[in-house]
Amino acid sequence: MPDLFGHTRARIAARHALITPQNHVNSTVPGIVGATTVVLINEAMGARFAQLFVTFAADGRAGQEASESQTFGYVQSGSGTVVVGKTKAKLKAGGYFYAPAGQPWSFTGVKAGAQLTLFQKKYNPLPGVPAPAPITGDVAKVKGAPFLGDPAANLQVLLPDEPAFDMAVNLFAYQPGGHLPFVEIHVMEHGLVMLGGQGVYRLEDSWYPVQAGDVIWMAPYCAQWFVAMGKTPASYLYYKDVNRAAL
Repeated sequence: MPDLFGHTRARIAARHALITPQNHVNSTVPGIVGATTVVLINEAMGARFAQLFVTFAADGRAGQEASESQTFGYVQSGSGTVVVGKTKAKLKAGGYFYAPAGQPWSFTGVKAGAQLTLFQKKYNPLPGVPAPAPITGDVAKVKGAPFLGDPAANLQVLLPDEPAFDMAVNLFAYQPGGHLPFVEIHVMEHGLVMLGGQGVYRLEDSWYPVQAGDVIWMAPYCAQWFVAMGKTPASYLYYKDVNRAAL
């Protein structure tokens, strides 16, 4: 429903944010051509990573030269061909890729309407540990597990939980009524996009109705909790920083 008379569900607070599809304003981003790009989260907000949403026109393309940043891409709709260094794969909706820092990547061969979510973060190397290799995958082939034993909350881990990786990307799916078992407060920062369904997210002392297409930023130590509501399952894709020293 369009925002009318200045109303919006969105909120940008000091340590969390909610942005809805009705708030999107396009940006021009180097390396992304023939597409609309929305920079949803980045350092200007106070975050230590970037989250972008790209919607392609026919023959649009996205990519980046080798840099100190790493990129995780998730195909929300449509399809395309990703090349990361010497790795090449055809991805459809639910497909994803990881491009390590220092390796170029490209996403081409798309049709109009294809959509891609990108998480980007400067890589923090760990002494004595080799850098990660490129990854491509499909969430349909990733085995999930009940979160803390609860069958109403299913967690799929999309990147290896290994010391080389300083970022993680997971997919959380909830049955109606499913919820996080407690209010989480932790050092990890999050960027999140609702993929389907609806629910309520608690962020610090505020409670937000959320639905497919909404994006959330959570700063470190932001109190957080979610419950899926309605008659259909809810799911979201989220980023967090991991595996590095506390100081």
